[in-house]
Amino acid sequence: MRLTLTATVTAGLLLAGVAAAPASADAPRGAYWRVATTFTTIHPHAVGSGYHLTQSNVSVDWLSPTGKSYSGLRELGARPATRKDEAAWRADGSPSTWAYRTEGMKIRLSTRPGKGSLHAQEEPRGFRLGEKNVTYDQLQALPTDPEALRRQLAAEVNAWIDEAAEEARTTAPKATKNDWLANFDRYVAARAVELLYAVPVPGKVRSAAYQVLKTTKGVSALGRSKDPLGRTGQKFALPVSSRKGSVLEQQLLVDTKSMILLAEYTDLRNGGKPVLGKSGVQTIKAGWTNDKPAAPGAS
Repeated sequence: MRLTLTATVTAGLLLAGVAAAPASADAPRGAYWRVATTFTTIHPHAVGSGYHLTQSNVSVDWLSPTGKSYSGLRELGARPATRKDEAAWRADGSPSTWAYRTEGMKIRLSTRPGKGSLHAQEEPRGFRLGEKNVTYDQLQALPTDPEALRRQLAAEVNAWIDEAAEEARTTAPKATKNDWLANFDRYVAARAVELLYAVPVPGKVRSAAYQVLKTTKGVSALGRSKDPLGRTGQKFALPVSSRKGSVLEQQLLVDTKSMILLAEYTDLRNGGKPVLGKSGVQTIKAGWTNDKPAAPGAS
């Protein structure tokens, strides 16, 4: 899955060489753990007489317990972003396609969905976490105690910050470790969020990850809410991330029965102005399925 918009969990959270699945392990409930994400955003470039379009795409990942995986993608088409944009579009003759050039590339947009694609991931097989591939049994070994999970998440964030700061000594000499430490709590929360949908961890691990999320410093509970699909969950705001004039605000909607992420809302601003194409909403459907991998549908 693209995903996004949140930091990835690293393989260092896992216990290497696990001989047997722990008591908390969940047996697979299907042939694949399927994660479908629909991302909707405003296209960054005005078209026609100067109006903007909303565009959506859907990406789907199928993850087998044996480590085999597939990924699919489909563009879902574009439409006027607001009523004002729709009026301008109608005045423009209600076109169904648009094209323009930018930075030497020709960009094409259409109201019609694109052709779906599907491909098998190349070797090595496994569940991708951080820079490594891990097994299903290793996923089952993650801590089910919220504080134990938090300690491991925090340790991994610290290790990642150390590595990033060291690399920045040559790539961005003016950067300091404090640039990352300023967003430490946000990184911990974001890593907990990954465990709420991206991989098939046991239900008790998801419950622990939810507790880590809701009790992390700077995370705000916003009450019950619905996503664009009408699903209800608990909404949270992550700590605001700001750096060099850019401000990132993210909100999350979690199903508190399944402990699975339903939606993620992103508002990225640069100099106070929204960054079109980067801000938007993702709706997520994650769970076990026996369906065979296929290119995503157009609806």
